[in-house]
Amino acid sequence: MTDRLPHEKGFHVSWDQIHRDARALAWRLDKQGPLEDGAWKAVVAITRGGMAPAMIVSRELDIRTVDTISVKSYDHQSRSSAKVLKSPDKELMGDGEGVLIIDDLVDSGKTLELVRSLFPKAHFATVYAKPMGREQVDTFITEVSQDTWIFFPWDMALQYVEPYRGKD
Repeated sequence: MTDRLPHEKGFHVSWDQIHRDARALAWRLDKQGPLEDGAWKAVVAITRGGMAPAMIVSRELDIRTVDTISVKSYDHQSRSSAKVLKSPDKELMGDGEGVLIIDDLVDSGKTLELVRSLFPKAHFATVYAKPMGREQVDTFITEVSQDTWIFFPWDMALQYVEPYRGKD
């Protein structure tokens, strides 16, 4: 048997689905923070994939302080070593206590491992998780198999697809 191409075992996520799943993540995180009444002091999105879920989580939990950490760990669909391109505000972050760090997906766990080394007391949450990286995440919504490629709506365009069998 030949290796599958990424689209052959794909999990296609629509804008509606990412919105529902990010809201479910917010509900799971509600009142779980270390501050008074279980609040969180800030949300930090891991760019770029974490930006949409972080926006939704911050809205749902009424967290007004939002920042980003830019980590590059992929060149198109090929994994490379993770490196920080832009850090969040140092004063805000400290060791990460009270901060929610949000990403769309944990795959191998290398990105979150790097960010966790910088902010060990932060709470790491992703919408989707694969088994290899799951231990790097504190909270997630849906687990998919390691060999599943997730197609996010920001990476997709609508186009015609030929029918599976035959033509009209």
